[in-house]
Amino acid sequence: MTLDSQIRTAFCVLAMSAAALAGAGCGHIHGQPGPPVQRPDQVLDFATLYKQNCAACHGENGRNGAAISLSNPVYIALAGEARLRSTIANGVEGKLMPAFAQSAGGMLTDPQVDALAQGIVTQWGRPQQFAGVTLPPYQAASPGNAADGLKAYGVFCARCHGAAGEGGPADGQPLQPGAPQPASGWLGSIVNPTYLALISDQNLRSILIAGRPDEGMPDWRGDAAQPMTDQQITDIVAWLASKRVATPGQPYPKHP
Repeated sequence: MTLDSQIRTAFCVLAMSAAALAGAGCGHIHGQPGPPVQRPDQVLDFATLYKQNCAACHGENGRNGAAISLSNPVYIALAGEARLRSTIANGVEGKLMPAFAQSAGGMLTDPQVDALAQGIVTQWGRPQQFAGVTLPPYQAASPGNAADGLKAYGVFCARCHGAAGEGGPADGQPLQPGAPQPASGWLGSIVNPTYLALISDQNLRSILIAGRPDEGMPDWRGDAAQPMTDQQITDIVAWLASKRVATPGQPYPKHP
């Protein structure tokens, strides 16, 4: 092979190697920016926004969280999209629900708040289930009476939550003295001062009306012969609220 042939052969090998490397390389030149990353305030996907802002309290799928179930069609029909949006934006003063809108000190833009409210209604609302059904009003229309509330509580709630709200078996069956805790679980006290300090009267009312289907709690129609009336709901909330104390929990020791 002549020198010229050797040079041409070497050049061809280098050219083919370069072509192969180019074909197997990355989609962009090293050191150049990749696809643009979406800014946090531009995210409008409901699933993403819900996971980042709501799931920790309301549960991964809108249920089984510490806060009220958002995947409950009764609650969505009760509250409505406009009120859901207002609550997401402004929070609940003095309670655990924070404000999420930037205008109220939060991190979300108005379109993001809209996306969350609309997504909850679209994802979990079932308006067809409530055609012809009259729900109690979201807010109480009159003051409550704690004494009457205790009577209504005895009719609608005591079977599961105990005669005085102290808790009881989750299956609602009376627990015999000395018997072990049932496998179905145990409902905690709903008159615990710490619990009542964390929950608002409106949240108590919403739970009484909408129930907690993720925990087996029925809505206001319940298991009784007649559903709870608006006034009975209001009175039960008044009775529960009467169990609040000024300083719940263990008071701090006073030092001289």
